[in-house]
Amino acid sequence: MVEAAQSSGLQQGTELDLGEGGTLVVHHVPDHVGHPVLEVEELRHNKGNAATFGIWRVRGATGTAVLKIYKPPADGYQGYWPTSDDPAHWNYWRRESLAYAEGLPGTVYADGGVTGPPFLETHTRADGLVELWLEYVPGPEGFSWTPERLARFARELGAGQARWAGRVPELPWLSKGWLGQYLTEGPPLSVTIADSDWDHPGITPWPEPVRQRLRQLWAERDRLSMVARSGERTLCHLDVWPANLIEVDGRSVLVDWAFVGEGALGEDISNLILDSFTDGLMAPELLPELAESTIAGYLEGLRDGGWSGDEDGVRRAIAACGAAKYSWYGPAVLGRAVANDVGSSNYSKDGSADAAVRRVTGMVTLISDWAAAATA
Repeated sequence: MVEAAQSSGLQQGTELDLGEGGTLVVHHVPDHVGHPVLEVEELRHNKGNAATFGIWRVRGATGTAVLKIYKPPADGYQGYWPTSDDPAHWNYWRRESLAYAEGLPGTVYADGGVTGPPFLETHTRADGLVELWLEYVPGPEGFSWTPERLARFARELGAGQARWAGRVPELPWLSKGWLGQYLTEGPPLSVTIADSDWDHPGITPWPEPVRQRLRQLWAERDRLSMVARSGERTLCHLDVWPANLIEVDGRSVLVDWAFVGEGALGEDISNLILDSFTDGLMAPELLPELAESTIAGYLEGLRDGGWSGDEDGVRRAIAACGAAKYSWYGPAVLGRAVANDVGSSNYSKDGSADAAVRRVTGMVTLISDWAAAATA
Protein backbone atom coordinates (compact mmCIF):
# COMPACT_ATOMS: atom_id res chain seq x y z
CA MET A 1 0.00 0.00 0.00
CA VAL A 2 2.98 2.32 0.57
CA GLU A 3 5.91 2.81 -1.72
CA ALA A 4 8.54 5.40 -2.62
CA ALA A 5 7.28 7.87 -5.20
CA GLN A 6 8.22 10.87 -7.32
CA SER A 7 5.56 13.57 -7.55
CA SER A 8 4.97 17.30 -8.16
CA GLY A 9 8.37 18.61 -7.19
CA LEU A 10 9.08 16.07 -4.46
CA GLN A 11 12.50 14.57 -4.88
CA GLN A 12 11.30 11.49 -3.08
CA GLY A 13 8.25 10.89 -0.95
CA THR A 14 5.85 8.24 0.26
CA GLU A 15 2.68 7.46 -1.64
CA LEU A 16 -0.38 6.77 0.51
CA ASP A 17 -3.33 4.87 -0.92
CA LEU A 18 -6.61 6.76 -0.40
CA GLY A 19 -8.77 4.01 -1.88
CA GLU A 20 -11.39 5.51 -4.15
CA GLY A 21 -9.91 8.92 -3.35
CA GLY A 22 -6.70 8.13 -5.26
CA THR A 23 -3.24 8.58 -3.78
CA LEU A 24 -1.49 11.15 -1.63
CA VAL A 25 2.25 11.76 -1.72
CA VAL A 26 3.79 12.90 1.56
CA HIS A 27 7.30 14.03 2.40
CA HIS A 28 7.87 11.58 5.23
CA VAL A 29 5.92 9.19 7.43
CA PRO A 30 6.89 9.66 11.12
CA ASP A 31 8.33 6.77 13.12
CA HIS A 32 5.30 7.14 15.40
CA VAL A 33 3.18 5.83 12.50
CA GLY A 34 5.65 3.36 11.05
CA HIS A 35 5.61 1.21 7.91
CA PRO A 36 3.59 -0.14 6.37
CA VAL A 37 0.80 2.42 6.42
CA LEU A 38 -2.39 0.42 6.83
CA GLU A 39 -5.19 2.98 6.54
CA VAL A 40 -5.67 6.59 5.48
CA GLU A 41 -8.98 8.34 6.25
CA GLU A 42 -9.89 11.91 5.32
CA LEU A 43 -11.21 13.88 8.30
CA ARG A 44 -14.07 16.37 8.21
CA HIS A 45 -12.88 19.94 7.84
CA ASN A 46 -13.71 23.27 6.22
CA LYS A 47 -12.94 22.57 2.58
CA GLY A 48 -13.55 26.20 1.72
CA ASN A 49 -10.44 27.27 3.63
CA ALA A 50 -7.88 28.35 1.04
CA ALA A 51 -5.00 27.49 3.40
CA THR A 52 -5.97 23.83 3.80
CA PHE A 53 -4.90 21.22 1.26
CA GLY A 54 -6.38 18.40 3.35
CA ILE A 55 -6.53 16.58 6.70
CA TRP A 56 -6.21 12.82 7.16
CA ARG A 57 -5.93 10.23 9.91
CA VAL A 58 -3.05 7.89 9.06
CA ARG A 59 -2.73 4.49 10.77
CA GLY A 60 0.50 2.55 10.43
CA ALA A 61 2.22 -0.47 11.89
CA THR A 62 3.23 1.30 15.12
CA GLY A 63 0.69 4.06 15.68
CA THR A 64 -1.83 6.58 14.36
CA ALA A 65 -1.35 10.25 13.54
CA VAL A 66 -3.20 13.18 11.99
CA LEU A 67 -1.66 14.70 8.88
CA LYS A 68 -2.53 18.27 7.92
CA ILE A 69 -1.21 19.75 4.69
CA TYR A 70 -1.28 23.50 4.06
CA LYS A 71 -0.98 25.36 0.79
CA PRO A 72 0.25 28.90 0.08
CA PRO A 73 -2.10 31.56 -1.27
CA ALA A 74 -3.16 31.12 -4.88
CA ASP A 75 -3.47 33.89 -7.42
CA GLY A 76 -6.90 35.39 -7.88
CA TYR A 77 -10.12 34.81 -5.97
CA GLN A 78 -9.80 32.56 -2.88
CA GLY A 79 -13.40 32.46 -1.66
CA TYR A 80 -14.61 33.47 1.78
CA TRP A 81 -11.69 31.88 3.67
CA PRO A 82 -8.70 33.47 1.90
CA THR A 83 -5.16 32.95 3.09
CA SER A 84 -2.06 35.13 2.92
CA ASP A 85 1.72 35.26 3.21
CA ASP A 86 1.34 38.02 5.82
CA PRO A 87 2.10 36.45 9.24
CA ALA A 88 -0.40 38.78 10.98
CA HIS A 89 -3.22 37.85 8.57
CA TRP A 90 -6.26 36.25 10.20
CA ASN A 91 -5.79 33.09 8.09
CA TYR A 92 -2.00 33.03 7.57
CA TRP A 93 -1.37 29.66 5.93
CA ARG A 94 1.74 28.66 7.92
CA ARG A 95 0.60 29.75 11.39
CA GLU A 96 -0.50 26.40 12.79
CA SER A 97 2.65 24.55 11.76
CA LEU A 98 4.79 27.33 13.26
CA ALA A 99 2.74 27.26 16.47
CA TYR A 100 3.32 23.53 16.90
CA ALA A 101 7.01 23.80 16.04
CA GLU A 102 7.27 26.47 18.77
CA GLY A 103 5.48 24.16 21.25
CA LEU A 104 2.72 26.69 21.85
CA PRO A 105 -0.42 24.47 21.81
CA GLY A 106 1.02 22.14 24.43
CA THR A 107 2.04 24.85 26.89
CA VAL A 108 0.17 28.17 26.68
CA TYR A 109 -2.99 27.05 28.50
CA ALA A 110 -1.39 24.26 30.50
CA ASP A 111 -1.86 26.27 33.71
CA GLY A 112 -5.57 25.62 33.31
CA GLY A 113 -5.22 22.02 32.16
CA VAL A 114 -5.86 22.59 28.44
CA THR A 115 -3.34 21.34 25.87
CA GLY A 116 -3.12 20.63 22.17
CA PRO A 117 -2.45 17.18 20.72
CA PRO A 118 1.22 16.12 20.88
CA PHE A 119 3.37 17.42 18.03
CA LEU A 120 5.33 14.92 15.92
CA GLU A 121 7.00 16.81 13.08
CA THR A 122 6.53 19.36 10.32
CA HIS A 123 8.14 19.72 6.88
CA THR A 124 8.17 22.21 4.05
CA ARG A 125 7.97 20.20 0.86
CA ALA A 126 9.85 20.87 -2.35
CA ASP A 127 6.54 21.71 -4.02
CA GLY A 128 5.91 24.48 -1.46
CA LEU A 129 3.26 22.72 0.63
CA VAL A 130 3.73 22.28 4.39
CA GLU A 131 3.03 19.03 6.23
CA LEU A 132 2.16 18.89 9.92
CA TRP A 133 2.01 15.56 11.77
CA LEU A 134 0.29 15.31 15.17
CA GLU A 135 -0.45 12.36 17.40
CA TYR A 136 -4.00 11.14 16.94
CA VAL A 137 -5.85 11.57 20.22
CA PRO A 138 -9.06 9.50 20.39
CA GLY A 139 -11.82 10.51 22.74
CA PRO A 140 -15.29 12.06 22.99
CA GLU A 141 -15.66 15.16 20.82
CA GLY A 142 -17.04 18.35 22.34
CA PHE A 143 -20.46 17.92 20.76
CA SER A 144 -21.00 14.92 23.02
CA TRP A 145 -20.06 16.89 26.14
CA THR A 146 -22.71 18.06 28.60
CA PRO A 147 -23.09 21.76 29.43
CA GLU A 148 -21.41 20.98 32.75
CA ARG A 149 -18.38 19.51 30.98
CA LEU A 150 -18.17 22.49 28.63
CA ALA A 151 -18.39 24.81 31.65
CA ARG A 152 -15.46 22.94 33.17
CA PHE A 153 -13.48 23.52 30.00
CA ALA A 154 -14.43 27.22 30.10
CA ARG A 155 -13.04 27.43 33.62
CA GLU A 156 -9.84 25.71 32.50
CA LEU A 157 -9.51 28.06 29.54
CA GLY A 158 -10.05 31.08 31.78
CA ALA A 159 -7.26 29.93 34.10
CA GLY A 160 -4.98 29.43 31.10
CA GLN A 161 -5.75 32.79 29.51
CA ALA A 162 -5.35 34.69 32.80
CA ARG A 163 -1.60 34.16 32.44
CA TRP A 164 -1.56 36.16 29.20
CA ALA A 165 -3.91 39.01 30.16
CA GLY A 166 -2.23 42.23 29.10
CA ARG A 167 0.94 40.40 28.01
CA VAL A 168 0.39 38.59 24.71
CA PRO A 169 3.66 36.95 23.57
CA GLU A 170 5.69 38.72 20.91
CA LEU A 171 5.69 36.07 18.19
CA PRO A 172 5.67 37.38 14.61
CA TRP A 173 3.20 34.83 13.25
CA LEU A 174 0.43 35.36 15.82
CA SER A 175 -2.72 36.86 14.34
CA LYS A 176 -3.41 40.51 15.11
CA GLY A 177 -6.80 42.16 14.84
CA TRP A 178 -8.31 38.82 13.89
CA LEU A 179 -11.97 39.75 14.31
CA GLY A 180 -11.82 42.90 12.21
CA GLN A 181 -10.02 41.09 9.39
CA TYR A 182 -12.51 38.20 9.52
CA LEU A 183 -15.44 40.61 9.17
CA THR A 184 -13.76 42.43 6.27
CA GLU A 185 -12.46 39.46 4.27
CA GLY A 186 -14.27 36.35 5.48
CA PRO A 187 -17.70 34.68 5.47
CA PRO A 188 -19.68 37.93 5.99
CA LEU A 189 -18.92 38.68 2.34
CA SER A 190 -21.13 35.73 1.40
CA VAL A 191 -24.25 37.60 2.56
CA THR A 192 -26.31 39.18 -0.22
CA ILE A 193 -29.60 40.57 1.07
CA ALA A 194 -31.64 43.69 0.44
CA ASP A 195 -32.89 45.80 3.32
CA SER A 196 -36.46 44.98 2.29
CA ASP A 197 -35.74 41.26 2.88
CA TRP A 198 -36.08 41.84 6.63
CA ASP A 199 -39.85 41.92 6.06
CA HIS A 200 -39.83 38.47 4.42
CA PRO A 201 -42.43 36.09 5.92
CA GLY A 202 -39.84 33.30 6.11
CA ILE A 203 -38.37 34.78 9.29
CA THR A 204 -41.63 35.44 11.16
CA PRO A 205 -40.60 32.87 13.84
CA TRP A 206 -38.10 35.52 14.97
CA PRO A 207 -39.77 38.14 17.20
CA GLU A 208 -40.08 41.59 15.64
CA PRO A 209 -37.69 43.29 18.13
CA VAL A 210 -35.08 40.63 17.37
CA ARG A 211 -35.42 41.16 13.62
CA GLN A 212 -35.00 44.90 14.03
CA ARG A 213 -31.93 44.58 16.25
CA LEU A 214 -30.34 42.10 13.81
CA ARG A 215 -31.07 44.51 10.99
CA GLN A 216 -29.35 47.32 12.89
CA LEU A 217 -26.46 45.08 13.89
CA TRP A 218 -25.80 44.14 10.27
CA ALA A 219 -25.76 47.81 9.29
CA GLU A 220 -23.50 48.79 12.21
CA ARG A 221 -21.27 45.73 12.56
CA ASP A 222 -18.09 47.81 12.32
CA ARG A 223 -19.19 49.65 15.47
CA LEU A 224 -19.46 46.38 17.39
CA SER A 225 -16.06 45.34 16.09
CA MET A 226 -14.56 48.50 17.58
CA VAL A 227 -16.23 47.80 20.94
CA ALA A 228 -14.82 44.26 20.84
CA ARG A 229 -11.39 45.64 20.06
CA SER A 230 -11.48 47.78 23.23
CA GLY A 231 -11.57 44.75 25.55
CA GLU A 232 -8.55 43.69 27.62
CA ARG A 233 -6.25 41.57 25.45
CA THR A 234 -4.96 38.06 25.98
CA LEU A 235 -3.69 35.14 23.91
CA CYS A 236 -6.73 33.61 22.22
CA HIS A 237 -7.25 30.41 20.24
CA LEU A 238 -9.95 32.12 18.11
CA ASP A 239 -11.65 28.94 16.91
CA VAL A 240 -13.01 27.41 20.11
CA TRP A 241 -16.08 25.31 19.37
CA PRO A 242 -17.07 21.74 20.25
CA ALA A 243 -15.67 20.21 17.04
CA ASN A 244 -12.22 21.34 18.18
CA LEU A 245 -12.50 19.79 21.65
CA ILE A 246 -11.59 16.23 22.62
CA GLU A 247 -11.57 14.64 26.07
CA VAL A 248 -8.57 12.38 26.59
CA ASP A 249 -8.33 10.55 29.92
CA GLY A 250 -10.40 13.30 31.55
CA ARG A 251 -8.22 16.08 30.09
CA SER A 252 -9.36 18.80 27.68
CA VAL A 253 -7.50 18.75 24.36
CA LEU A 254 -7.97 21.71 22.04
CA VAL A 255 -7.15 21.27 18.34
CA ASP A 256 -6.91 23.52 15.25
CA TRP A 257 -4.63 26.40 16.23
CA ALA A 258 -4.60 28.08 12.80
CA PHE A 259 -5.99 31.41 14.05
CA VAL A 260 -4.16 31.75 17.38
CA GLY A 261 -3.26 35.31 18.32
CA GLU A 262 -4.23 38.35 20.35
CA GLY A 263 -7.88 38.80 21.21
CA ALA A 264 -10.17 39.96 23.98
CA LEU A 265 -10.65 38.24 27.31
CA GLY A 266 -13.89 36.31 26.75
CA GLU A 267 -13.66 36.28 22.94
CA ASP A 268 -13.13 32.52 22.81
CA ILE A 269 -16.06 31.91 25.16
CA SER A 270 -18.42 33.97 23.01
CA ASN A 271 -17.50 31.78 20.06
CA LEU A 272 -17.86 28.55 22.05
CA ILE A 273 -21.39 29.54 23.05
CA LEU A 274 -22.66 30.55 19.62
CA ASP A 275 -20.76 28.10 17.43
CA SER A 276 -22.10 25.21 19.50
CA PHE A 277 -25.44 25.87 17.83
CA THR A 278 -24.70 27.22 14.34
CA ASP A 279 -25.03 23.88 12.51
CA GLY A 280 -27.68 22.07 14.52
CA LEU A 281 -25.22 19.68 16.16
CA MET A 282 -26.32 20.60 19.68
CA ALA A 283 -29.90 20.76 20.96
CA PRO A 284 -31.11 24.41 20.75
CA GLU A 285 -32.81 24.24 24.13
CA LEU A 286 -29.38 23.90 25.79
CA LEU A 287 -28.33 27.41 24.73
CA PRO A 288 -29.41 29.35 27.86
CA GLU A 289 -27.80 26.85 30.22
CA LEU A 290 -24.61 26.66 28.18
CA ALA A 291 -24.28 30.44 27.93
CA GLU A 292 -24.77 30.99 31.63
CA SER A 293 -22.55 28.15 32.82
CA THR A 294 -19.62 28.75 30.45
CA ILE A 295 -19.48 32.48 31.16
CA ALA A 296 -19.55 31.80 34.91
CA GLY A 297 -16.93 29.07 34.52
CA TYR A 298 -14.64 31.30 32.45
CA LEU A 299 -14.80 34.14 34.98
CA GLU A 300 -14.09 31.69 37.79
CA GLY A 301 -11.11 30.37 35.84
CA LEU A 302 -9.73 33.87 35.30
CA ARG A 303 -9.84 34.46 39.06
CA ASP A 304 -8.26 31.05 39.72
CA GLY A 305 -5.46 32.05 37.34
CA GLY A 306 -4.68 35.20 39.31
CA TRP A 307 -6.55 37.75 37.21
CA SER A 308 -8.24 40.50 39.26
CA GLY A 309 -9.76 42.73 36.59
CA ASP A 310 -13.28 43.96 35.82
CA GLU A 311 -15.74 41.08 35.36
CA ASP A 312 -18.35 43.41 33.84
CA GLY A 313 -15.77 44.40 31.24
CA VAL A 314 -15.26 40.74 30.32
CA ARG A 315 -19.02 40.19 30.06
CA ARG A 316 -19.25 43.22 27.75
CA ALA A 317 -16.40 41.86 25.64
CA ILE A 318 -18.15 38.48 25.37
CA ALA A 319 -21.28 40.26 24.15
CA ALA A 320 -19.41 42.55 21.75
CA CYS A 321 -17.21 39.82 20.26
CA GLY A 322 -20.10 37.39 19.82
CA ALA A 323 -22.44 39.97 18.30
CA ALA A 324 -19.75 41.33 15.99
CA LYS A 325 -18.44 37.98 14.75
CA TYR A 326 -21.95 36.63 14.16
CA SER A 327 -23.42 39.89 12.86
CA TRP A 328 -23.66 38.16 9.49
CA TYR A 329 -25.29 34.97 10.74
CA GLY A 330 -28.90 36.21 10.98
CA PRO A 331 -28.64 37.90 7.57
CA ALA A 332 -27.20 34.69 6.09
CA VAL A 333 -30.13 32.63 7.39
CA LEU A 334 -32.49 35.34 6.12
CA GLY A 335 -30.90 35.07 2.67
CA ARG A 336 -31.51 31.32 2.67
CA ALA A 337 -35.14 31.88 3.68
CA VAL A 338 -35.61 34.36 0.83
CA ALA A 339 -34.04 31.93 -1.66
CA ASN A 340 -35.70 28.89 -0.01
CA ASP A 341 -32.25 27.30 -0.01
CA VAL A 342 -30.77 25.52 2.99
CA GLY A 343 -27.25 26.38 1.80
CA SER A 344 -24.17 24.20 2.10
CA SER A 345 -21.93 23.36 5.03
CA ASN A 346 -19.45 20.67 5.98
CA TYR A 347 -21.32 20.30 9.27
CA SER A 348 -24.96 21.46 9.03
CA LYS A 349 -27.83 18.98 9.32
CA ASP A 350 -30.73 21.32 8.49
CA GLY A 351 -33.21 19.80 6.05
CA SER A 352 -34.83 23.05 4.90
CA ALA A 353 -34.50 26.82 5.17
CA ASP A 354 -37.65 26.95 7.30
CA ALA A 355 -36.22 24.40 9.72
CA ALA A 356 -33.01 26.42 9.98
CA VAL A 357 -34.93 29.63 10.73
CA ARG A 358 -36.86 27.98 13.55
CA ARG A 359 -33.86 26.15 14.96
CA VAL A 360 -31.71 29.28 15.33
CA THR A 361 -34.40 31.51 16.90
CA GLY A 362 -32.76 31.29 20.33
CA MET A 363 -29.32 31.87 18.86
CA VAL A 364 -30.21 35.00 16.87
CA THR A 365 -32.11 36.29 19.90
CA LEU A 366 -28.94 35.96 21.99
CA ILE A 367 -26.90 37.69 19.27
CA SER A 368 -29.34 40.60 19.24
CA ASP A 369 -29.36 40.77 23.04
CA TRP A 370 -25.57 40.81 23.10
CA ALA A 371 -25.48 43.60 20.51
CA ALA A 372 -27.78 45.69 22.69
CA ALA A 373 -25.79 44.96 25.85
CA ALA A 374 -22.44 45.77 24.22
CA THR A 375 -23.59 49.19 23.01
CA ALA A 376 -25.73 50.21 25.99
